[in-house]
Amino acid sequence: MRLLLDTGAYSALKRGHAAAADLVRRSDEVLLSTVVAGELLYGFRAGSRFERNRQDLEAFIANPFVKVVPVTMATADRFSRIAAALRKQGTPIPANDIWVAAQAMETGAELLSFDRHYESVAGLAWRRLE
Repeated sequence: MRLLLDTGAYSALKRGHAAAADLVRRSDEVLLSTVVAGELLYGFRAGSRFERNRQDLEAFIANPFVKVVPVTMATADRFSRIAAALRKQGTPIPANDIWVAAQAMETGAELLSFDRHYESVAGLAWRRLE
């Protein structure tokens, strides 16, 4: 299984969330979006442990089973399609979450998240953490 973590899923994993840890352990590959990395770094800067959190993130990314997924033109095209469909159906979600969904779809990964609004994204494989 290929798993892409959103910001909340990464944070839950770092806090020892059992279900998140189990899914990550059972995955063949764990993906981290550059969009998620940006959200995490922003959050770290707002806190009091920036350097420690940044080092933890770098150690996570250094794991050979973890791959950082960049935003590409294919991602941008998929983003535009998802955003337009969500707008048309009247179920918009945060823009960064559309980028993450686009990357999950582009890479064939299952998205791991606490966010229920991903159910509005047609064709997205995702698992909701509780």
